Amino acid sequence: MIYLIDASVYVFRAWHSLPPDITDRDGNPTQALYGFACFLSDLIERRQPRHVAVAFDESHGSGFRHRLYPPYKANREPAPEALRRQFALCREFCRHIGVAEFASQEYEADDLIGTLARRCRDDGLSVTVVSRDKDLAQLIAPGDVYWDYSDGVEYNYEQIAQRFGVPPERMADYQALRGDAVDNVPGVPGVGPKTAAALMGLFASLDELFAGLDAVRALPLRGVAALPQRLRLHREAAYLARSLTRIVCDAPIDDTAPGSVASAPRIGADHLRRRAPDLERIGAFCDTHGFGTLLQRQAARLAAGSRAA
Repeated sequence: MIYLIDASVYVFRAWHSLPPDITDRDGNPTQALYGFACFLSDLIERRQPRHVAVAFDESHGSGFRHRLYPPYKANREPAPEALRRQFALCREFCRHIGVAEFASQEYEADDLIGTLARRCRDDGLSVTVVSRDKDLAQLIAPGDVYWDYSDGVEYNYEQIAQRFGVPPERMADYQALRGDAVDNVPGVPGVGPKTAAALMGLFASLDELFAGLDAVRALPLRGVAALPQRLRLHREAAYLARSLTRIVCDAPIDDTAPGSVASAPRIGADHLRRRAPDLERIGAFCDTHGFGTLLQRQAARLAAGSRAA
């Protein structure tokens, strides 16, 4: 089993939930860094994963989705400098605690997670995706787990449809049809979650849907008579939206991944083994950022566990 962690969820959660008066010795805010460091340390101590990796988002405005559709995520306010600084420090903490971390200017964290998931399955590992972002549910295969760490809830492959309305392999098409206001993906006008779920219950993909639009009229939906024509009119928009909602699983992370594994010819399961924490660096890191001894003691326990294993 490999644990693939969507860092942004937990960095942003700490940024918004912890008091801003958590600062380093120079008065710089560190609440997001502290919250993320506690989250990652707790997860490792609870599960003792042999394989783990963390993916960060760095493609704000520069990735391939923005070139395909410039309004993509344009509704979001840019992260303040204090938060961007803490993201960089979160990546540094990952390296000190012995966890591989990845980011790209071209691909989002979702794509890096998707690529690592595919490679690790090829290497014989099942996958636990740690996030609460519904987009990542599309990556779950039989034997995998989607773990909403914050709520303490886990979903296997069979449970994804109960939680999100469609099975994993139809999630990208479902999102393309209904749109995604969070990411500024428009979808098909007049198609909401209920209609999109009904369509994906009848058809396995957008290709099958647009090849069999006449069958849409059989669905027990209000206004269904006009739905085939609406879909025809917005076919191109639906496919554009799917190019935004579908996670890339063949990103070239061998060339873009930072950290100690960046030079590996093919990053796979062997390169994602958790290493023992570097206690000296963690001690200096915690002193610099005003974290006291809690994280240092936890890192010491993790190091002792690594030696025992």
